[in-house]
Amino acid sequence: MRGAVLAVGTELLLGDVVNSNAAWLGKQLAAAGVEVRASEALPDDLDVLVAAVHRHLSQVDVLVLSGGLGPTVDDLTREAVAAALDAPLVRDPRIEQQLRDRFASWGRPMPDAVLQQADVPAGAEVLENTAGTAPGLWLAQDGKVVVALPGPPHELRAAATTVWPRLAAMTGRVVTTRQVLVHGLGESAVAERVEAVVQLPPGVSLSYLASGGLVRVRFTTTGDPAVLEPLVAATDEVLAEHVWGHDDQTVEGVVQDALLDRGQTVAVAESLTGGALSTVLSGRPGSSATFRGGLVVYATDLKETLAGVPGSLLEASGAVAGDTAAALAAGVRERLGATWGLAVTGVAGPDEQEGKPVGTVFLAVAGPSSEVLEVRLPGDRDRVRALTVQSALHLLRRHLLAR
Repeated sequence: MRGAVLAVGTELLLGDVVNSNAAWLGKQLAAAGVEVRASEALPDDLDVLVAAVHRHLSQVDVLVLSGGLGPTVDDLTREAVAAALDAPLVRDPRIEQQLRDRFASWGRPMPDAVLQQADVPAGAEVLENTAGTAPGLWLAQDGKVVVALPGPPHELRAAATTVWPRLAAMTGRVVTTRQVLVHGLGESAVAERVEAVVQLPPGVSLSYLASGGLVRVRFTTTGDPAVLEPLVAATDEVLAEHVWGHDDQTVEGVVQDALLDRGQTVAVAESLTGGALSTVLSGRPGSSATFRGGLVVYATDLKETLAGVPGSLLEASGAVAGDTAAALAAGVRERLGATWGLAVTGVAGPDEQEGKPVGTVFLAVAGPSSEVLEVRLPGDRDRVRALTVQSALHLLRRHLLAR
């Protein structure tokens, strides 16, 4: 089966909202055995939407729309699907009552416009949205399937719960994917090493996805999942210490699990990242057992007064230096009573600092083992900060797993 994704909303075209739904929907469709042939963002324009539904349904078997199911005048997906499929909108009394009950439970009056969310194309099945008020829709007609889902990502995922197993049953294909997660090598270097040792069996595809300083080596098959295991093992072996995880693991998850297994904790001192490293380390459930806390020592004087970096060192080396990073890591470890201290200082931009170019970053870990690392990170201010967080986590990961 072939599929397409239509993301509805003028805000997507203007860049006011990032179209994260398209990537997620494409992944889910592929896993259900649907070959995604197109993905498009469209404005809140009824004629444009109706034409797009007609166009894509002439080329694919499954069309998934996201957005445009809310209660405002620019929410036009219901009307577009109804017009394109010649399925007039009818009021669903069950949805209407659910909406009235929900607003009553909130103790708020319900605007009349909210009830348009109870209007569904004739013949459509309603997909329950447990995270919001706009239900999703499933409509099958002439061998085609149209699925309409709410735009907010958490609502979209809630309303789509039953969609993927249903499509998988229709395609009769089970797509299995294994990923090897790599850090410290570029995409081309990873590909060169992997392809020197891996021979793909029939029905297996290989792809590389580089993002955020990481590379994912992805093997996919619709056949026997067991054929992927030797490929993963060979990739692990040839990439050796650069492999840090598999499939849907995150580096912060690997770090937290390693700390839990060892009964250890970490504290951070961060300058250029402004608290982002602390946010990641405290983001997972159970992080209170592993993350002691953090010091955001953005100003140079706070590196001394809060983290204990000697003033003489700051005067001699500056705020952006390996010695300073090492002192930050040791200081935060001592002051916050952690097993490990982790520190970052550097130049995020847009201007150089202390004669050091944008992207110069010093990372340090102090604890049962210690290390200072200087890296030069690419990109603008936001990218340098994001890559710094990832680099710091991988530095700590290496020390945790080396013991």
